[in-house]
Amino acid sequence: MNDTPTTEGRAGAHRPVRRSCRAGLLRGSIELRHLLRNPKELSGHLTNVVVALVIAGYVSGDVPGTGVPMTHLVLAGFAAYLLFQIGMISLPQLLVTEREEGALLRLRATPGGIPAYLVAKCLLLVVTAAVTLALLLAAGALLVDGPLPRGPAGWLTLLWVTALGLLAVVPLGAAIGAVLPNPREALALIMLPTMGLLVTSGAVFPITSLPGPVQQVASVFPLKWMAQGLRSALLPDSARAAEPAGSWELPMVALVLAAWAVIGFLLAIPLLRRAARRESGSRLSARHSRAVRSGAVPERAGS
Repeated sequence: MNDTPTTEGRAGAHRPVRRSCRAGLLRGSIELRHLLRNPKELSGHLTNVVVALVIAGYVSGDVPGTGVPMTHLVLAGFAAYLLFQIGMISLPQLLVTEREEGALLRLRATPGGIPAYLVAKCLLLVVTAAVTLALLLAAGALLVDGPLPRGPAGWLTLLWVTALGLLAVVPLGAAIGAVLPNPREALALIMLPTMGLLVTSGAVFPITSLPGPVQQVASVFPLKWMAQGLRSALLPDSARAAEPAGSWELPMVALVLAAWAVIGFLLAIPLLRRAARRESGSRLSARHSRAVRSGAVPERAGS
């Protein structure tokens, strides 16, 4: 007789989660349509692909000791970096901008608003990342003889590394976006560390050419493992000679990325909730006034 209330209680507990997921998916689909209708935002993603192709086109020679074209290593690394950039640069900037526009203030009055907001952003970024990655690989194969996965195992590795890599960086990017001060400072605060990781994570040249301490520091962060996982999907086995361990270390790739995914989710929701709790109409108005005085935004008519 006690089973029915327990079952009903569990079902009731799951309803808010389902509602948040449905609301997030609906919001995410609306944001995707908005992205497709915004040439300025689309051009930013296309520019990243073009830059990667231009750099890959100018690279020559082989990866030392492997016989693998350096172009292939560069494209595999840039594929990882574009995924990393979407989560760690694009998302924080987007969150800070929407916070300045009052999005978090509106979420305070919406039941399940923060989880639904995260679901929407995850959907938007996953679709954006998948399309960007597909465009880079297809254009690379056609224009600069770039690499593609070798057989079903290569495609499967590409899929799970991409999915787990996004899980590792998207929540982390949301957590960072929740604490950044404003859109004008956000890019400066996150761009330098991100570019530093691009250089030190072996994304654009063999990581074994870097000093040992630099390799150890890079191995703490997800970009190094995302790039290594994508190289395993896109490059032949002979390229393993350029890896620090002489192998792809796919179990370690999965472990590190999963660990960062857990850390990101544990940080993102409480930090976004904290940011939403701190929002108020007076704070929003004060930020807008400062932005008007600095010339960052135009003054509204009648202000």
